[in-house]
Amino acid sequence: MTYSALCRATAAVAMAAGLLPACAPRPVASATALAFPANQFALDSALRRIATLQDERRTAALLPYLGHTEARYRQAAAEALASVQDKAATPGLLLLLQEDDEPRVRQLAAYALGQTADSTAETGLYQQLPHETDATARRYVLEALGRCTSRAGLAALTRLPPALAADTAALSGQAWGLYRAGLRGLTSEAAVARLVQLLAAPNPTSARLAAANALARTRGLNLAPYATALLTTARQDRHYAVRAGAAQALAKAATAPTVPAALAALARRDPDYRVRLSALRAMSAPMYAPVKEAAWAALTDENAQVALAAAEFFLAHAANEPGPTLLEKAQALSQWRVRATLLAAALRQPGDGRAAIRRAVQERYTAATDAYEKGYLLKALGEDPAAFDFVREATFAPSRSLVVGTYGMEALVAQRRLPDFPAARQPDFALVLRQAVLGGDVAQLGLAAEAIRDPKLNLRPLLPNPDFLLDARAKLVLPRDLEALQSLQQTVDFLRGVKPTPVPVAQAASHPIPWDVVMALPAAPRAVVRTSKGNVVLRLLVNEAPGSVASFVQLIRQGFYDGKNFHRVVPNFVAQGGCPRGDGWGSTDYNLRSEFADLHYGEGAVGLASAGKDTESCQWFITHAPTPHLDGRYTIFAQVVEGMDVVSRLEIGDRIDKVELLK
Repeated sequence: MTYSALCRATAAVAMAAGLLPACAPRPVASATALAFPANQFALDSALRRIATLQDERRTAALLPYLGHTEARYRQAAAEALASVQDKAATPGLLLLLQEDDEPRVRQLAAYALGQTADSTAETGLYQQLPHETDATARRYVLEALGRCTSRAGLAALTRLPPALAADTAALSGQAWGLYRAGLRGLTSEAAVARLVQLLAAPNPTSARLAAANALARTRGLNLAPYATALLTTARQDRHYAVRAGAAQALAKAATAPTVPAALAALARRDPDYRVRLSALRAMSAPMYAPVKEAAWAALTDENAQVALAAAEFFLAHAANEPGPTLLEKAQALSQWRVRATLLAAALRQPGDGRAAIRRAVQERYTAATDAYEKGYLLKALGEDPAAFDFVREATFAPSRSLVVGTYGMEALVAQRRLPDFPAARQPDFALVLRQAVLGGDVAQLGLAAEAIRDPKLNLRPLLPNPDFLLDARAKLVLPRDLEALQSLQQTVDFLRGVKPTPVPVAQAASHPIPWDVVMALPAAPRAVVRTSKGNVVLRLLVNEAPGSVASFVQLIRQGFYDGKNFHRVVPNFVAQGGCPRGDGWGSTDYNLRSEFADLHYGEGAVGLASAGKDTESCQWFITHAPTPHLDGRYTIFAQVVEGMDVVSRLEIGDRIDKVELLK
């Protein structure tokens, strides 16, 4: 079809929907005017129109594009509806899935149906499966079923039609479908048995990865009968992420006699740090004695994330371990986060040595110069109610950093939750919460509000009047302070005994996609994040997430990220940065709408942090390994193409020296 014919066809669709023509004259930034390959939006105003309608959440205006004569617009509209997630689009998407001639269109229709999670789509998805001729589309249909299926329909997902028994794409789709269902709490003995079968080495890597993740993340499973199969996968699978998932799943097979020794061996010997780390996380209190020596050894693992996981093991599971022994081991460690976590474990132990441990932690706090180390030491003191006054003074000290104030508030709340927190100090704690709310710091007031509505703390008798919360709420600014306002509003509703009040989310009109920025970018722009540990190069996914990429580019050009820190690092999960406060509570004065393109969180995916759908701003994270539970829930706007070794070494407090766009 010629360009003029395309314009006429698109205009007819747009006019039928009451829209402006989708094909305006081409902009100056055309392919011939650019010195580099242009992105799709610089070349096609109709795609810009579809992306704008997605950003504005205008389902009715997107639906006509599902019937467009050009496949690329049908694809774009289906993918756009995956972000909108409006069940009003289900009939149109089902029709597209069942009747479109283009496999990629059908794939994206299935993806959008899964994203919408409309149970009424279940029948249509099952009906399409035996008629689907494209293998990849069958995989999409099966995964979408996992997001849509009912408990009654799970049996059909567990049993593939005989004609698909050897179809590798269908095997992957089935595994991912069972994974998605498991995340929703839908599982069965038959589903578990099928997932264990899909772990076997002859199956495709995608299927094994999905099966391992499903077994690791589905709650309430007893996997002891499958311990042998899980152990074989954890030891022998050729893909580190499959081994890691199987190792994590072994936590649910803890009663099998062979599991503790196997986890200890994995923690010591697997060549990939993420598998060693997963083995440590799978260790539990009942297996403490047989795995303890492996956990001690892991405290000095060459990878700091593994060492931290070992310290977290002792914090979670050490029982009646002499506190002074833990103190001695902690003092010998060089990694401050590992040391502080082990000090917390020491304080958690009963016994006469607790006062000496507390003094040692307080002395370290006084001597420390790094705000994040100070914060972690306050976090350790959160294990000891006798340190209440010390932590309170540090938390509200006039010269404290924002980071220290946030960690200190978390520590005070943690102390109050301890069973041995003195009843005589409960009024003092209530005054601390009131001080935090009225102080105006968004992190402190958000954390305080969360504590006030915790029914286990029973603070209503001490703080019955929500007026001080209303005064604090009136001073917050949306959307910048959205997370704090959410917490305050939930607490006000709790104290009043009323249903939760919806918190407004910023609309697209408040910060529309800056198309001038988008169209000036090449098809595959790159940025380098220069950190204190080395450089990380990102490929920006402008075609898939134009609004998110444009915001990131604008912030780069403002120098927004220069001098910031990685404020959150969760081992074998994410390294997160970009917070202007440095504690995770910071934002910009605008929000973005979520852009859920057909992308997946593999190793090195870069996503935008959020406080819920359509609340993204400036914070972003990089994944250490596949994290498929984030798929379709957090915008992916970039991919690491160089420097994953740097990402694996990043720690809390590491500096972002500068972020630059590459020529």
